[in-house]
Amino acid sequence: MSAARGSRTLRRKLAIEGRRLKELNRYLLDPDNPLVNRLLAVVERFGGPRAINAQAAEGGKPENLRARLKECGSPYLPDLDWLQAQRDAGAFLPLAEYYRKIRGLPVAAPPGAPTGVREARAVTLEISALQYFPWLIAEARQAIERRELMPGRFIRVRRMAEQVEDQGDTLAVAAAMRIAGASYVETLDTKGTDGSNVHLGGPETITGYFGGIGQPNDYPVKWIEEYLGYYTRYGVRQVLNINPGTVLAAYLLHKLGVDCEFKISVFMGNDNPYSVLWTLLTARLFSRPDGSTSLIGFNFSNSVNADTIRDCDRVRGALGLTAQVRFEHHITETYKSIVRQPYLRREELVEVARTVPNISAKHEGGDPEVEAGREHPSDDLDYFLPKADIEARGLMPALLDNYLDKHQAVNRTAEALVRDGTGVVAAPLLHGRGV
Repeated sequence: MSAARGSRTLRRKLAIEGRRLKELNRYLLDPDNPLVNRLLAVVERFGGPRAINAQAAEGGKPENLRARLKECGSPYLPDLDWLQAQRDAGAFLPLAEYYRKIRGLPVAAPPGAPTGVREARAVTLEISALQYFPWLIAEARQAIERRELMPGRFIRVRRMAEQVEDQGDTLAVAAAMRIAGASYVETLDTKGTDGSNVHLGGPETITGYFGGIGQPNDYPVKWIEEYLGYYTRYGVRQVLNINPGTVLAAYLLHKLGVDCEFKISVFMGNDNPYSVLWTLLTARLFSRPDGSTSLIGFNFSNSVNADTIRDCDRVRGALGLTAQVRFEHHITETYKSIVRQPYLRREELVEVARTVPNISAKHEGGDPEVEAGREHPSDDLDYFLPKADIEARGLMPALLDNYLDKHQAVNRTAEALVRDGTGVVAAPLLHGRGV
C-alpha cells in the first residue's frame, strides 16, 4: 500500500458517524434530561425566547436608557448629551482623514479618494477595561483634542451589581456605546471568585484556582439567569465567558432562539490550533439553521504565536466562521499580576493582519515603557477593587491614568497598522469608515 493511500485510509477513521449524532440528539431531546430541563425552566420563566428578545430590544433603546437615567437622577445625562452633540457636529477625526494623514497623502482629498489601506482586513481597536462611565468621557475629550481614534470595542469587568447601583453607570455606558456605534462586553458576577468555590480564598490558595474557578456546580444555570436579567433590562447582549459549561449553556440558549452573544476569555486558554478547533467545532455543531452562533469572538492565550493564529484562521475558515467569530489578541497587558513584562505584540499583529481577517487588537495595558514610568502602573488585581475602596485609597486618578495609557497604546497600534496598509475599526459612528 502506498504511503498516500495509507494516509487516506487512516484519515477516514476521523469521520464522525451519523449514529453518534443521533445519540447526541436523542440525549438532548430526552424529556427527562435534567441539564436541558433546568435551562428550559429559566427561559420559560423569562417568558420564552420571543418575549426575551423583545424585552431586550426595548430595554436597549437609547430613549429608554435615557429615560431611566433621568428617572434615577443620574449625573451622567449631560455627558451623554455632550457626546452625542460632539458626534453630530463631526468633532471626532474622520477615519479617512486619519488614513491619509498617516499614509502621507493629501488630507483634503475628495470623498472616496484612495488611501492605500486594506479595509477588508481592518483590525478592530479594542480596550479593556472600561470600568467607569466617566473614563469614557475623559477618553472622548482627549480624542477630540489630540485628534485620536476612539476604540471600536470596549471590554468591562467591573462587578455588575456594583455598577448598577452607581448612579446609572450600566445605563450610561449602554447608551454611550449606541452613540458611538461601538461593540462592548460586560462581565457577569456569577463565577467562582464570588465564593461559590468554598475551598478557595485569596492569593494564599492560588494553586487551587488552576482550572477550577469558573462556574462550579449549579452556576451555569445561574449564569444564564443573570445574563437574561441584564439582557432584558439593559439590552446587554455581549458578555464574557470563562468556563466550558457556560460556553455550552450559551450555545444552547442561542439555539433555543435567544439572541445572546458572548466572547471567550483569555482565561479559557485557547493556546493552540487544536483547542481552537475544539471551541469552533462546538460553535458550529450548535449553530442555528442559518449558520449563526452565539460565539462572536475569543481571546487567544497570551502564549500564541503568529503561526498559530494563521493555523487557527484556516480552521475558522474551514468551518465557515470567519465573519462571525473574531480573534481577539492581546497586544498589551496590565503591567502587573498577569504576564511577565515587557509584553508588547504590536509588530506581530501588523504582520498577521496582512493575511488574517477579523482580528481585534486588545489593549489591556499601556506600552511597557510608559507603564514603567508610572507610580501606579496598571494592575490586573485593580479590576476587582470595589469603587469605595478605590476612592478611600485615593486611587481613582491613577486608575484613570492607567486607562488613558491603554488608549494611547490603542492609537499607537492604529498608526502602526495603517502605516503598513491595514485598516482599523474605530468607533464607527464617531469616526466613520476609512473609505
